[in-house]
Amino acid sequence: MDSKNDIRILAYESSCDETSTSVVKNGREIESLIVATQIKSHQRFGGVVPEVASRHHIEVISQITKEALAEANATWNDIDAIAVTYGPGLVGALLIGVSAAKAASMATGLPLIGVDHIMGHIMAAQLTDEIIYPALALQVSGGHTEIVLLKDPTHFEIVGDTRDDAAGEAYDKIGRVLGVNYPAGKTIDEWAHQGKDTFNFPRAMMEDDDYDFSFSGLKSAFINTCHHADQIHQELNKYDLAASFQAAVVDVLAHKTIRAIKQYQPKTFIMGGGVAANLGLRDRMEAEIANLPENLTPKVILPSLKLCGDNAAMIGAAAYNLYNEGKFSDLTLNADPSLELPYATEMLK
Repeated sequence: MDSKNDIRILAYESSCDETSTSVVKNGREIESLIVATQIKSHQRFGGVVPEVASRHHIEVISQITKEALAEANATWNDIDAIAVTYGPGLVGALLIGVSAAKAASMATGLPLIGVDHIMGHIMAAQLTDEIIYPALALQVSGGHTEIVLLKDPTHFEIVGDTRDDAAGEAYDKIGRVLGVNYPAGKTIDEWAHQGKDTFNFPRAMMEDDDYDFSFSGLKSAFINTCHHADQIHQELNKYDLAASFQAAVVDVLAHKTIRAIKQYQPKTFIMGGGVAANLGLRDRMEAEIANLPENLTPKVILPSLKLCGDNAAMIGAAAYNLYNEGKFSDLTLNADPSLELPYATEMLK
């Protein structure tokens, strides 16, 4: 192993339907990353079944702990801290990771660090490049669509949030109507690149003064369009449907995010979460930011596609920042399925 000055964190992530472990060095270098996916188990249900997810986590978590250490060529003696997602997420799924991490901490005497799942998604960027603060993140996943202000590596504040369906959730719901297996986002993105925006679906809250989002109306408009076509025996082009839906999502996300960048003037812009893997959104955000005046153009960090989904490496990255500030948890740490980042109380000047 390397210098004693290096900090290695063994991290756990089990908030939903991925069980993952990782060894991360100095918050930047992934020495191992194991992800046990459950997608095939949940596809037949059209979404994640919490009880099924929890059982799968139990089945694999001990084995993938061993695999993460082996892939990193490490023993417990080489690890400096243990990190785990403790919220938000499915309570049963979270409890498996939290219990495993607490057991490991108790057995080894290593410090324990509880990590907010959303903070982890955003800190996936830290594994890609150096973040210059203050930064602004667009966090888009199955359960969350948020614009988050990062004042420093551990102080995050939400400046915009979804009021109903998150973007990823809307993708999965319209995917069911189109007969696309869960998770639907990748397929919808691929189809969108083969179609045109011909349906002109609504862009909710686009011109509102705040940075909040709403995708429930878009989802309903999409479903109603498809149901009406079925009733009159009209066949709609699935590629145009996908392109029209994605255009509406991306228009709103890009418009509000660019406006937030102009107001908060961050030095770095980050995207995180599963929908951050959407190629249409990535291309649009890079193009919009490139068109900003030079004095308003932040550094852009888009994590690799493998780091957009749930993974333990992002938890290890976030935990390193908490480690440096001495923000440790004790063995009373518990799952918090409704955990939220704080909301911004004042604007960055």
